[in-house]
Amino acid sequence: MARKKSKPLEAEFVMFDVVYEDGSRTSNRRVPTSLLGGLDGDEPAREAIMEQDQIIAEKSGKPALAIALLSRSGKVVEKPARKNG
Repeated sequence: MARKKSKPLEAEFVMFDVVYEDGSRTSNRRVPTSLLGGLDGDEPAREAIMEQDQIIAEKSGKPALAIALLSRSGKVVEKPARKNG
């Protein structure tokens, strides 16, 4: 008997990589899948991560950093091509 392919599981979270304005980076920041999609796309993830950063800042006593770039983990962000010359 042939084996059926399993359906992909609905993930509860989407992971994001964050680059801050000072150049620092964090990886695999969790955002609930329920916040994403629709007309806003991944923009609600920025707000969710900003809220997480605010909570971390309050606990650590250090100010929260501004987010410069937000991308889903595992996605390759293309860098501009180098010019040889």
